[in-house]
Amino acid sequence: SPVFPGCGCDRTTPAAAAGARPPRRAAAAAAAAAAAGAPGAAAPLHNADSSGEAELDEAAALRTALPDSLRLARLLRDRAAELQEEMCDRLTICANSVEMLLHNNLNLPKVTEEDGCLLAGFDEDKCLRKISSGLYTFQTYLKYVQETFISENQNIGSLTYSTEHLARTIRQMVMNPEEVIIPDADTQKSLHTKLKSTKAWIEKITIHLILRDFTSFMEKTVRAVRYMKNTRSFSV
Repeated sequence: SPVFPGCGCDRTTPAAAAGARPPRRAAAAAAAAAAAGAPGAAAPLHNADSSGEAELDEAAALRTALPDSLRLARLLRDRAAELQEEMCDRLTICANSVEMLLHNNLNLPKVTEEDGCLLAGFDEDKCLRKISSGLYTFQTYLKYVQETFISENQNIGSLTYSTEHLARTIRQMVMNPEEVIIPDADTQKSLHTKLKSTKAWIEKITIHLILRDFTSFMEKTVRAVRYMKNTRSFSV
């Protein structure tokens, strides 16, 4: 059974997701289906048409997409934290003298003050771009964890697919989805090769760092999406 109930989390590519543009009247329903994990491309939540109907559709879509994205972000955060705790308990990998050195080399995504996701100086569109870009970047790292860490209690594959799904959903909330940075195939392959060449004694620390930083990234994502959901003024 899937780790995330109600989340199909298909493998639709970012390019395919970006290309789907259903009629405005279907925007809210399509966004709701996408956020719930239905197969197929997520509908863009911003439309160049500035008519009143388009604005109502956008508000309705966001009304659904934000709560659903918040639920999925919380699930991802909790699953990553559980995996990290399991690794600490079972493999006794929580800290190591080479941790900082490895951390600097891994280049894991982080949410910083400049990303507009903190309450002081909150910038919704900038923050959404950062979150989506970061989730796409984490894909290769999570696939490495999936390939190298056998969990007793978690389906790590679902963590990977659900992260990609959330990245696509949030990307559709950005004013210009093309501004979201998605690593190309060559970049992903190069990073994957680098991770797979890690020596065995460093492997577990690498996994620990990835899970730790992903948990932190998802915690900040949860706070930002919750803030948007609670403060956005809907007209529908």
